[in-house]
Amino acid sequence: MLRTKYHVSSVTSQVSRFTLYTAVLLLLMAFVIPVMAQDGGSDGDNEVKRVITDDDVNKIARVVYCPVCESTPLDVCQTQACADWRQIIREMLEDGKTEQDVFDYFSNLYGDRVLAEPPREGFSLLVWLVPLIMIPAGVLFFVNYMRNLRSSVGESGPVASSTAVTEPATPDDYISKIEKELQKK
Repeated sequence: MLRTKYHVSSVTSQVSRFTLYTAVLLLLMAFVIPVMAQDGGSDGDNEVKRVITDDDVNKIARVVYCPVCESTPLDVCQTQACADWRQIIREMLEDGKTEQDVFDYFSNLYGDRVLAEPPREGFSLLVWLVPLIMIPAGVLFFVNYMRNLRSSVGESGPVASSTAVTEPATPDDYISKIEKELQKK
């Protein structure tokens, strides 16, 4: 097949047109798709509520504790109070609240004791810092104690050899020791 100047230029123009169309399409996608993804600020009548599953509720209920039972997370507690709290969590999530909003709501009403993880601020900060300080301090104390124990054993001198054969004491030896003790007093 004979290639001519015209044949090559038509292929080149087809490639350049394809490149141009692809570039225009990519630019349109870059600007149009984000605009289409934006919430149109729909009014309350047309608003579709987000479907909240039990998993969504239990994810939060796992780290919020029952107000009635000691140390029982909401997701496993069977009391009516916990059922009510789970319903409140569901309603808040349906209204678009975040997990932190739910935690803040319960913390403001009932205090930080209902949260599995206390906030890292104020007096609750001690819950986080004391173990970080006490564990290394305990390790240092133990190491120091073991060193002192080892050095005190070394300073006491050699221990008498238990291989030496001693004769058993006779009853006369015991009686003489007792008489000596009585005479001292």
